[in-house]
Amino acid sequence: MADAQPIVIYPPTADGGRRVRVGDRFRGMAYGLLDVVEFLRLAGLEDAEEAWLRQSELIEWRGGGPDVWDH
Repeated sequence: MADAQPIVIYPPTADGGRRVRVGDRFRGMAYGLLDVVEFLRLAGLEDAEEAWLRQSELIEWRGGGPDVWDH
C-alpha cells in the first residue's frame, strides 16, 4: 500500500454502522468490510481488499476488529 494515511474504524453505532476515517477526513458509515474497502478505494487506496483489511497494521480498529459490527 503506497499511501500511509492513518485509517481509523470507529466502534459500532446502535444500528451496526462504523464510521471510517482516512487521514483527517471521515469517508462515511460502513456496515461491513466491503463498505470499508470501497471507502478506502475512493480515498485512493486502490489495492484495498478484504484480506488486507483483516491483517493491515495501518488500520486502527476501535471497539472491536473487522468482524465486529454489532453494538
